[in-house]
Amino acid sequence: MSQLFLGADGLSRCRWCGAAPEFLDYHDREWGFPVSDDFRLFEKICLEGFQSGLSWRTILAKRENFRAAFLGFDFNRLACFDEQDVARLLQNEGIVRHKGKIEAVIHNAARAQALIQETGSLAAFFWRYEPDTSGLFAPQTVSTSPESIALSKELKKRGWKFVGPTTAYAFMQAMGLINDHVPECVTRLQVERERTKFRRSGLMLTERQL
Repeated sequence: MSQLFLGADGLSRCRWCGAAPEFLDYHDREWGFPVSDDFRLFEKICLEGFQSGLSWRTILAKRENFRAAFLGFDFNRLACFDEQDVARLLQNEGIVRHKGKIEAVIHNAARAQALIQETGSLAAFFWRYEPDTSGLFAPQTVSTSPESIALSKELKKRGWKFVGPTTAYAFMQAMGLINDHVPECVTRLQVERERTKFRRSGLMLTERQL
């Protein structure tokens, strides 16, 4: 089966982005482009946790609701949530009402704060797990990697929840730690250009963290 989807503009893209209308913009503008903002990184790893057992289409359709419910995934504010907040979120029909996953976001917010105190930023920590491109698998042929397994193991060691190796790999794909667009995809070259320009050293705290 072909790995390609031909868009209305006549350009080839990764086949998965043709599965739903909302996937195209996400594929072209977000997936695989490198991210250094800690709040976006935290949001993504939380949403990947919510996706566990579900489809990304379900999560993407509810993403704005998630952002509103979880205060833009500001971990400094989420770390203060309590049982009443959990109960309130469980009544929110706009998100996935899974108690364990909701509690994991709040729990992980505190873990994120601790990690930032140690490493300076989530970006500085996560980008340590960027793989050597010479050792990468063919695009979109695996669901885990040695690096995602190592990242998952380290996060779990630090107390994070819903961060298994598959979740970690999907996070790495989306946040640009790897370029997993297929070779013929028009977006692959754009992503690679952004990865080339991306400053991996000196990843700094965002204004909301200071």
